[in-house]
Amino acid sequence: MAIEVLTNGPSSRSEIARRLGMSGGSLTRLAKPLIDSGLLLEVHQPPPGLTVTLGQGRPGRPLDIVTDPWHFVGLKITADTVYGVVTTLKSTVVRREDRLLESQEPEAVADAAHSIVRSFSEDFPQLAGIGVGIGGSVRDRSVAADAPWLHWQEVPFADLLRERTHLPVVLENDFAALMEAETWFGAGRGHDRFAVLTIGAGVAYGLVIGGEPIRPSDNYRGTAERWILDPSGPLTPYGERGSATSLLTVQSIEYQVRAATGRWVGYEEILKAAGDGEPAAARVVGEAARGLGFLIAQIANFAMPEKILLAGEGVGLMDVAGEKVHESLAANRNPWADPVNLETKVSDFHDWARGAAVLAIQVLVLGGGAED
Repeated sequence: MAIEVLTNGPSSRSEIARRLGMSGGSLTRLAKPLIDSGLLLEVHQPPPGLTVTLGQGRPGRPLDIVTDPWHFVGLKITADTVYGVVTTLKSTVVRREDRLLESQEPEAVADAAHSIVRSFSEDFPQLAGIGVGIGGSVRDRSVAADAPWLHWQEVPFADLLRERTHLPVVLENDFAALMEAETWFGAGRGHDRFAVLTIGAGVAYGLVIGGEPIRPSDNYRGTAERWILDPSGPLTPYGERGSATSLLTVQSIEYQVRAATGRWVGYEEILKAAGDGEPAAARVVGEAARGLGFLIAQIANFAMPEKILLAGEGVGLMDVAGEKVHESLAANRNPWADPVNLETKVSDFHDWARGAAVLAIQVLVLGGGAED
C-alpha cells in the first residue's frame, strides 16, 4: 500500500483498493498501522483535481506518504569520479556533490564516498540509507563481482562503505538502479510493460513486465552491446561488425571520427559538426542514427512494450539526427503497427546517482536488501 501511494501520489482509499484489488475494509485495516507509524498520513485538503468520496457522498481524506524526515544518498561511481545526490522519499534531488578519485583502490573509493556522505549529513542529519551504482556485475546487492571500469573483482564494497558511514548500504549495477527508479518514479510509472535503452559510455537494455524489471541471465554484462545492427558496419572490440557498441557508444563515435579526420574530437563537438554538415561527422552520426532506429524497432517488434525510454549521456544524438532515427525506426516496423511510444531523456551521472538512491528508498519501504 505504501508503494502505491509513494509511486502514484496522494490517492483516495477507494482508488488504492481498486488498484490493489482489495475491499475497502481490508485496506482500512492495512492502512491504520502505516498511519500510526508515521509513514502515511491523511491529507485534509485533497490535491487539485482529486475528488474523494466515502460512503454516501461524504468527503473522504486521501492518503499520502510522509516524506520527512527521511533523506537518502545515491552514489554513482565511474572510473575517475564519485557522483553523489541527496533525495527525498519521493526521489526528488535536493543536493549534489562529487569527488574526484585519486585511486581506484576500493578503500580509496570508499573514503571518497564517505566524504560525500559526511558532507551531506551536515545538512541532512537523518539520512536513512545509501544506494550505490557501479558499471558491472553485482552479487547480493553488496559485492562488486566484476566492475571492469574500476578493475574490481569480488570487492565487498557495501561492507566497506557501511563500516565508514554506519548506515544501510545497497550496491547494484547502475543500469539496474536506473531501471528501478524509472519503474517507481519515472517513465515506467503506470505502465505494465516498458523498456529502457541507454546509450553513452556503453549500451544497455532492460525490460519491465508487470512492474518488475526482468534481470538478464548475464547479470547486465553487456546485455545489448553485442546486438548486431549493421553487418557491414565498423568493427567492435570483440571482432564483430556493426554491433550496438561500435555504432552507438560515445567512445566508438569519437574513434570513428578520429580515424576519418586524423584528429581527436569530443562527442559534443562531433554532434555540432554533424549538424553543420561536416562530412566525416555527418557520416558517422548518420550511421549511428540509422543503427539506433533499427535497435528501437527491434525492441518494439519483439518485446512489444507500451513505452520505450531512451536515456543516457549519448542521447544528444537525437537532437542532431532524430529524423534519421525515426526514418530507420519506421522502415523496420510493420506499417500497420501502432506508433512506438518513445520518450527521450538526456541523463548525466547525477541521474544515475538518483537511480541508486531509489535502491535505498526501496530498502526503507519494502524492508530487506541492506544490512544495518
